[in-house]
Amino acid sequence: MKHVISIFLFFLLAAPGMNYAQTKLKAGDKAPDFISKDQDGKTVSLKQFKGKKVMLYFYPRDNSSGCTAQACSLRDNFKELKKQGYTILGVSTDDEVSHKGFKDKYALPFSLLADVDKSIHMQYGVWTEKDRNGVKAYSTTRTTFLINKDGFINSIITDIDTKNHASQILSLK
Repeated sequence: MKHVISIFLFFLLAAPGMNYAQTKLKAGDKAPDFISKDQDGKTVSLKQFKGKKVMLYFYPRDNSSGCTAQACSLRDNFKELKKQGYTILGVSTDDEVSHKGFKDKYALPFSLLADVDKSIHMQYGVWTEKDRNGVKAYSTTRTTFLINKDGFINSIITDIDTKNHASQILSLK
């Protein structure tokens, strides 16, 4: 019954008429700007990072096993990623309170952005329909966008190895 209620709420929250296709963005495209709140309630926009490389990664849910592995991979390699010039921003549909607990629990040295209304997910094309055992539902497609100092997308990683995600990024040249 709990599963049925979750699916009902999921579809209730998914705004009708929105395009749920996987990202149509590609390397060379201008990264869509956004405004969101981080885990501390601070307003964050992509524009404020002009002149810096940004690693914008979308993940499904705080504290799930895959999302925790991915965040910890980035945490454990944070110094090297920072040395490569990256500012890391994680995005999920969880709220600020959830992000604060997740960040504190795992000592994550980067910001997590709350996208409760899914507007950033929609801009980046990562809110997609999935079929799990015959049940269709919309959720986050785990995706990482590497954005250059001028605000253009250099790379998009869709085949995420959660335990070794930092290595995937660092191996790109």
